Amino acid sequence: MEIYELEEKAKEVRRWIIKMLAEAGSGHPGGSLSCVDLITCLYFKVMRHDPKNPKWQDRDRFILSKGHGAPALYACLALTGYFEVERLMTLRKLDSILQGHPDMSFTPGVEMSTGSLGQGLSVATGMAISGKLDKKDYRVYVVLGDGEIQEGQIWEAGMAASHYRLDNLTAFMDYNRFQIDGLIENVIGIEPVVDKWKSFGWEVLEIDGHRIREILDAIDTAKRVKGRPTMIIAHTVKGKGVSFMEGENRFHGVAPTKEERDRALQELT
Repeated sequence: MEIYELEEKAKEVRRWIIKMLAEAGSGHPGGSLSCVDLITCLYFKVMRHDPKNPKWQDRDRFILSKGHGAPALYACLALTGYFEVERLMTLRKLDSILQGHPDMSFTPGVEMSTGSLGQGLSVATGMAISGKLDKKDYRVYVVLGDGEIQEGQIWEAGMAASHYRLDNLTAFMDYNRFQIDGLIENVIGIEPVVDKWKSFGWEVLEIDGHRIREILDAIDTAKRVKGRPTMIIAHTVKGKGVSFMEGENRFHGVAPTKEERDRALQELT
């Protein structure tokens, strides 16, 4: 896909997020909308994957460690053909394959069940080690929340990934500056986050997490890095794409009403 096509696809993903959350009456719009552009680039441009064969051994792997952003992942999975798009409207309903957080037991294409924050990078590290041991050339991608960086397990995984020189591992930090209890800097500040990751032996890149070209260029750079993993600090806006949700933390875990849904969809058309 060309950049303008990816931009339109990201807008389509955002529309589905709004529709499915309004239908469910619960969920996390803010953090789902902030990571859309990252996940869209991966599924529609970057990753080697096959919706008809989700367990293909040579596929690239993706883990959404910030599992509450599941609607963004589900929309990309559906739009790339892992399951019928109509199923998106069953989000969070009984007997649905789309739980509130990703569940690898139910949803085709989900590599890891996430939601307990801090665990995704550890599993991604294990997958990357496995690829090295099996002499496979697949790559592993993981999206972390910025509040999630407060978890100690993240830094244990960071040390391991550097120690084992996992240049097949690329992580994104969705830096929208909010967590459920408010601003990151007011809860537990994570700065200087670039220096921290560098001190742990990672290649570190900073980008605008909503500019498709910057995302793609950073991923290409990460592919050329040898002997260490790459952390891409993606500066994002919580609720991106919907004016009344942008930077408004009350939409961290509150679904839009029917009226808010209609207003958001109008903006995203």
